[in-house]
Amino acid sequence: MAEELDIQVLHEFVPMARAALSPAHWDYLMGAADTETTYRRNRQALDSVAFRPRVLRDVSKIDSGGVLLGHRLRLPVLMAPIGSLQDFTADGSLAPARAAAAFGTMSVLSSTCKPGLEEVAAATDAPMIYQLYVRDDMASVEDRIIRAIDAGYAAFCFTVDLDYYGRRERDLAKRHLTSSRKTASGEHYQAAFSWKEIDYIRGKYDIPLVLKGIATAEDAAMAVERGIDVVYASNHGGRQLDHGRGGLETLPEIVNAVDGRAQVVFDGGIMRGTDVVKAMALGADAVGIGRLQGLAAAAAGQRGIFRALELLETEVRIALGLLGVTSFAELDASYLHAAPPVAPPGPFSAFPLLDEGY
Repeated sequence: MAEELDIQVLHEFVPMARAALSPAHWDYLMGAADTETTYRRNRQALDSVAFRPRVLRDVSKIDSGGVLLGHRLRLPVLMAPIGSLQDFTADGSLAPARAAAAFGTMSVLSSTCKPGLEEVAAATDAPMIYQLYVRDDMASVEDRIIRAIDAGYAAFCFTVDLDYYGRRERDLAKRHLTSSRKTASGEHYQAAFSWKEIDYIRGKYDIPLVLKGIATAEDAAMAVERGIDVVYASNHGGRQLDHGRGGLETLPEIVNAVDGRAQVVFDGGIMRGTDVVKAMALGADAVGIGRLQGLAAAAAGQRGIFRALELLETEVRIALGLLGVTSFAELDASYLHAAPPVAPPGPFSAFPLLDEGY
């Protein structure tokens, strides 16, 4: 980036973002469904894993890169799709697209973000993924696929865990609607969307397909049997089904079910470089960041997202080196061990130095 942002630790984004956002927009970013149990379990799952480091190995050179869909990534961290990102930063969906391109990784554009498909694609020549919520009939879905292909997107992603919109009580209590929710319609199309439509699309269109919202081995197996290219393990950041499992708990069974027949992306509470390393050790090919991306965007737009990626990279490289490996390829579950969390799980339990109230 042209001008370096003077942020030295990731938790510095939090007070900056909170100061920049209205209370309603803050709660939309940081809230989740109903009791927020799934949300807290995401963090609890990450905090319940300890490391088993190896020593006396040559770790003088570290490669913290990865590969997704044939594209080399400087860091295997994607900008997860965030609906209504335009409520957090004036640049909206351009901010993560440009930051990811400048850094050397990929972003996933949400269909509920502004600007839209063509404008964001024109803003960068870096590989991107387009994500769709099904809000219209199959003709409209096919139109989006064709437009994404024509615009040069590297893959097309369907979010499949939004058959019904989760009751996000922070928003409901404030009577808050995001910019995208104010114009939302046709949600019954998502509820009717099924494997039949996936089969039809897979057979007709030549673009890599991603299914986001897979949370079980059974659905992961059904996805790869249909030729899905990327199984995206996610529980929507705890914003959909309440009382679900913590995301990291689901990852091993999904990786086992995929069995190398597709790539696996994971998200669910990623806030630190060590979180990235844990997911990769369990078999993910890349991870997505959602709330951390939103915090960085609210704090400082494109520059904030870029700086968050730089800090994550630093944390990842240190963790890999101290584990005794020089790349993610050398990492596996033998470097992990179950352990009790040291603090109650919460939105910022990954940032214990924050003052109370965040």
